Amino acid sequence: MKLKYIVKTLLVGLVFTACSKDSDSDSKEATTTTPDEINNFVWKAMNSWYYWQSDVADLSDSKINSTTAYNNFINGKTPDALFYSLLYQRGTVDRFSWIENSNEVVQASKVAEVEKKGGFSYAIYPKDASNTNMVALINYIVPGSPAALAGLKRGDVITKINGSQLTSSNYGQLENTQITVTLAASVQFTSSSMVTTDKAGTVTVTKADIDENPVAYYEKKVYGSKNIGYLVFNGFKSDYNDELNASFAKMKSDGINELVLDLRYNGGGSLETAVALAQMINGSFTNKPYAYLDFNNKHNNEDGYENLSEKVKIFNLVDNEPTFQREETINSLTLTNIYVLVSFQTASASELTIQCLKKYINVVTIGEETVGKFVGSNTLYDSPASNYISYANRNTKHKWQLQPITFSYYNKDKDPNPTKITPDHEINPYSTFLNLVEFGNVKDPYLNKALELITGQSMRTTAKNVDSSFSLKFDNLAAFNPTNTAKGLYIQDFKSLGKQ
Repeated sequence: MKLKYIVKTLLVGLVFTACSKDSDSDSKEATTTTPDEINNFVWKAMNSWYYWQSDVADLSDSKINSTTAYNNFINGKTPDALFYSLLYQRGTVDRFSWIENSNEVVQASKVAEVEKKGGFSYAIYPKDASNTNMVALINYIVPGSPAALAGLKRGDVITKINGSQLTSSNYGQLENTQITVTLAASVQFTSSSMVTTDKAGTVTVTKADIDENPVAYYEKKVYGSKNIGYLVFNGFKSDYNDELNASFAKMKSDGINELVLDLRYNGGGSLETAVALAQMINGSFTNKPYAYLDFNNKHNNEDGYENLSEKVKIFNLVDNEPTFQREETINSLTLTNIYVLVSFQTASASELTIQCLKKYINVVTIGEETVGKFVGSNTLYDSPASNYISYANRNTKHKWQLQPITFSYYNKDKDPNPTKITPDHEINPYSTFLNLVEFGNVKDPYLNKALELITGQSMRTTAKNVDSSFSLKFDNLAAFNPTNTAKGLYIQDFKSLGKQ
């Protein structure tokens, strides 16, 4: 029985330390003699672990040389304000670090990776070249979730939020605790824009505590001698390693000899899970290096390889933390080809899977350019005696924790990463609006293309294509979309990390 993620009320009250006035009667500036406890944790943890620590002047070791100057710098700020002020070129170089309080992302930007709690995954699309009016296309619905109970379904198009046209300024409200949305009755395309008409009435969704199973769909398709597995995997969540392993046991019993892996809505997650997935796809490379991790200069001892293993760790959530339970033998196939569906929401551990797996087998990508997140993190807690990585030894007087970028990753040969992964076979994402059917339906242009490549046959469907005159550019879609299926690429623990 899986434990659920607990969503708690965001703490907004902060306790500040006392200040003493400067002795200079002409100056009213306060000099703080005691560092704020939480902010002291934020700064020191970032000073130790942040990947770009040496590039941020305010994280320099010299910052702590003067106790008074240091205390004055860190005090008087909220922990999230301090944290985000320490990021290196936030929004351009560092697009992915975040801070949490009570398991809620605080002061999150549009690119911060936040977990859904309404039970629907969506993608934001501009309606025209002005990038002002938007729509949200629902990628999928979590079974039994508030969104499912409210009647939303995969392929629905949201045009309004709380009665107002969805725009570049308000679409963030889709993450609110309760929302009322208007759905499109029809979607049409001109040469330069999307035109929608609205359905009568609205749909209200109130978020709740859910723990989404990322193994969303599996189906076996048979075409002659081809036993094709289609697996929709929406997040590298370590507390579902056993479900992922079970899906490959099913594939083994089904005699799967080709695999279409759908990572279109997968923003990443556990490195442990990513390495296990590679072993499940092809178990011929046990103990071989898979991914190389590079930390900052203060943690060069952590640099090294994550190796492929025939075992996978099984975790359950305890107090909202993945807690090790046991190991399982991995159910491995021996696939030499894999077809991966990708989108502008595919990131992190999903990109790692493509970059690292293709050093061992043939990986064919279908879809759109990915996010381009070739970095990862480990959760930092207020546990200075354990160098901020021990959850068990954390300060329990508060519930702040950090998820900063702490490493970059490379394939086994340490090849430079691209800016983004460009698919081998590109699909116009706007064509999805006309053909977003249930998972497994061959009208899906992405799945359709994969099946054509595998079988060498044209798949007869009634799928619709966007008119060839449609000229709206779609190379900036990632900028409008939060990678909201998982919390990036993170390390479960360092004990399993191999050394070079």
